[in-house]
Amino acid sequence: MTNKNNLANHTPMMQQYLKLKAENPDILLFYRMGDFYEMFYDDAKRASQLLDISLTKRGSSNGEPIPMAGVPYHAVESYLAKLISLGESVAICEQIGDPATSKGPVERKVVRIVTPGTVSDELLLEDRKDNLLASIWQHKKHYGYATLDMSSGRFYVFECDSFEAMQAELQRTSPVELLYPEDFESMPLIEHRHGLRRRPQWDFDLETAKQQLNLQFGTNDLVGFGVEACQYALCAAGCLLQYVKDTQRTALPHIRSIIKQSAYDFVVLDAATRHNLEITENLSGSTSNTVAEVLDKTQTPMGSRMLKRWLHSPIRHIETLQNRQDAIAELQQHIDDALPLLKQMGDLERVLARLALHTARPRDFARLRDAYNLLPQLHFLLGQFSSPYLQTLRTKINQFDHIATLLNSAIVETPPAIIRDGGVIATGYNSELDELRNLADGATNYLEQLEIRERETLGIDTLKVGFNAVHGYYIQISRGQSHLAPIHYTRRQTLKNVERYIIPELKEYEDKVLTSKGRALALEKQLYEQLFDQLMPDLADMQTSAEAIAELDVLTNLAERALTLNYQRPTLSTQAGIKIQDGRHVVIEQVLQTPFIRNSLHLSPARRMLIITGPNMGGKSTYMRQAALIVLLAYIGSFVPASKAVIGPIDRIFTRIGASDDLASGRSTFMVEMTETANIMHNATAQSLVLMDEIGRGTSTYDGLSLAWACAENLANEIKSMTLFATHYFELTQLPEHMQGVYNIHFDAIEHDNTVAFIHEVSEGAASKSFGIAVAGLAGVPRPILKRAKQKLKELEVISKQSANSHVDKSQLSFIDDREPSEVEEALKQIDPDALTPKQALEMLYQLKKLL
Repeated sequence: MTNKNNLANHTPMMQQYLKLKAENPDILLFYRMGDFYEMFYDDAKRASQLLDISLTKRGSSNGEPIPMAGVPYHAVESYLAKLISLGESVAICEQIGDPATSKGPVERKVVRIVTPGTVSDELLLEDRKDNLLASIWQHKKHYGYATLDMSSGRFYVFECDSFEAMQAELQRTSPVELLYPEDFESMPLIEHRHGLRRRPQWDFDLETAKQQLNLQFGTNDLVGFGVEACQYALCAAGCLLQYVKDTQRTALPHIRSIIKQSAYDFVVLDAATRHNLEITENLSGSTSNTVAEVLDKTQTPMGSRMLKRWLHSPIRHIETLQNRQDAIAELQQHIDDALPLLKQMGDLERVLARLALHTARPRDFARLRDAYNLLPQLHFLLGQFSSPYLQTLRTKINQFDHIATLLNSAIVETPPAIIRDGGVIATGYNSELDELRNLADGATNYLEQLEIRERETLGIDTLKVGFNAVHGYYIQISRGQSHLAPIHYTRRQTLKNVERYIIPELKEYEDKVLTSKGRALALEKQLYEQLFDQLMPDLADMQTSAEAIAELDVLTNLAERALTLNYQRPTLSTQAGIKIQDGRHVVIEQVLQTPFIRNSLHLSPARRMLIITGPNMGGKSTYMRQAALIVLLAYIGSFVPASKAVIGPIDRIFTRIGASDDLASGRSTFMVEMTETANIMHNATAQSLVLMDEIGRGTSTYDGLSLAWACAENLANEIKSMTLFATHYFELTQLPEHMQGVYNIHFDAIEHDNTVAFIHEVSEGAASKSFGIAVAGLAGVPRPILKRAKQKLKELEVISKQSANSHVDKSQLSFIDDREPSEVEEALKQIDPDALTPKQALEMLYQLKKLL
């Protein structure tokens, strides 16, 4: 047995610490001692490194000093924020016993466990980003997945049966903490994620999960939520709910329902597509120059989070999208009225979560009060709109006049950050509290009167009445006049030049004042706690209201963006195809110093694949991405950067653009490229938008060209999806001659003396050349190398022509290489099948197999 576990070797306090630590072995334990949270042993060493705090020592165990580190109680939030951002969890251990009556160490217990996915304190959360806790379960090829946003109570489940679909969902939700079972088979899916928590197998038991969920929602079964049959997802949801209960150690009234998310409700974006389109994160991992950065000028943090959810989950329900478009069109007339009101709403969603968890601070109540005081104005504004959708939002936003009245009378105008020292409950709210406060506040006046009376009665001009936190009230007389103190003055303290006394009258008043201060603070805390209970019956309505205000914020924001950035309303059609007139790229047009060159796009079942050729930097990738982003914006209900857009049904957007080695998984660039290509080929449909850029560039020319040809052929003939296929293989420009629905378009450039000017304008037909050497010149490749490259290019072009002319069958494509026939081919030529006996045929098969 180690020293640490041998409790007999420790003081009673350390025994208590080690017992609590044994209950929370894998996480840091913050053990409250006076004004500090202390950590010992390995926790202390780890915390000193993670938080950059001093490592000290306290006492010893078996002759060895015990390592110790601590953080001040009043500043604990900033230390917790740092640990949470590093993916750590912390058990908060408080004193719950009374030090005055305790024999031995004060009783302590872990009151909550702070984990990255379950935090609700505003200092520990990024206000414009969702903070999701997730749980994953796998049975054979089936995945069950559940996510919970603790700060809103949103609880979702999802099921799928492919690695790629699960990968896309993880990328979409991007949880900060992920629970997984001990025997999880698909570790490559999650191993590079932060905040992983391994949970025992029994936490994922289906029957226990159903019981837990029914208990939470107060239901007999889950049929009403439409999730009864989602057994894989329910296993994940049960584990997640149990984990939240274990860490929060309090009721969770704001988690009121569970919602099943289906891939059929959304335009599916796979992990590579989210990455390539730079929706909320750019290719280098930051948030600058992303779609969200351009579009997100929302007034509230909860609106910002909702907009990002919309961008990552474009919906396919046309009626909802048209309702959003109608609302945006009407809101454009009233932006200046709506924005100032929305700005003052704040983050109601997270305030209400803290209210539900009983962790709301005084300023949360003040924020709720200030927002609800403005609801009548918001209601009046929305009453002027004709859009049925905005009227529905108005009904959901509701008016909580009774809560506004309660909080106006209960909370002071600008309350302190915490309730600890009082000063939160307003005067006039409770008569007993006012009386106790008056008693305490009246002390100053009484003491002044006492000082004047005693000084005049006794004729002692140095007499003063004062107060000291340690000794209480006293009468002070200088040493020179202390002989004049009457007999009923009892000496309380002797200092260098003065004597301090107490008299029965002052002692009696002191007892009265000090108890009134203590009683006032205790009563104030009691009244504060009662506010939680008074607001709880309205929690569900208040959450619905907060969500509606967030949606109004998003729609108003999209209305403002459409006006400011000159976006137009797209038409959502039931006819297949995409027609974009004068399209622009959401982000690039904001970054460019020069005017953005607009380009149109036309895809339909009769024109379903465009082979795009042209120089590097000519605009191919921008053109492809802008098409995908315009479709994406249309499917969140937003207006789009184009003069006109008609967009038919789209079920998925795939992008295979660029690639880099995935060294962490041991995959080369080409392997990454082919994995993404395989995903498209397996999952694309006739209603998918597919963007393919430079397929086959990671291998030899003929390998790559053959793969690119086969992929294009399959997409055009078999899958028949809407496809933009950019390539540098000019041989592919012959595809339109062989297949229906395939067309060439190109970007051009003008070359002069090793410099090249890009036109960035799309034209029908194939490009005439690639301009690769000219682009190398722009990049600064030395002139002698460029000169040699031009010579070599001419040589290769001559060889290529000769090779093409030497073919007997001119209809064959020029990219098939001339070569000597193989041994197998030679042997096959010698065979006359009609002249072979069965035995000879069998021998010949063995011979051919040997040659192979």
